[in-house]
Amino acid sequence: MKDWTSSRERYLREPVSNRLGELAANLARIKSFSRNDLNCDAVASLIEESKFFIEWTAMDAGIDRAAELVEMQVQLARWQLSWKSISADYSQRMKVAEQAKAWSDIVLEMSGLLSEPVPRHSRG
Repeated sequence: MKDWTSSRERYLREPVSNRLGELAANLARIKSFSRNDLNCDAVASLIEESKFFIEWTAMDAGIDRAAELVEMQVQLARWQLSWKSISADYSQRMKVAEQAKAWSDIVLEMSGLLSEPVPRHSRG
């Protein structure tokens, strides 16, 4: 089993918006990687990591966001428990992929990263 201590410390140094952005990226990777059955181990790892990202973010995300994130975390846990059968069935993997993509979009919107202005670099 992986020791998540250093990952947690690094992750918690980020602002909530960036943490949500990383979670959104993970969820998008689940969608992308699920297309190929050779990536099933990678998807299982992304599911596990995403559960931790939610755990480490929900407490700082506000009550409404936290509730939505925890619902996602519960479903991720269900997928994790059933991953052996899900990964062996293409149609089930595609259902997981589509749900992960929908969540990715929701979490990215939740992060506010899409609406933040891009910093301009000053010329020297």
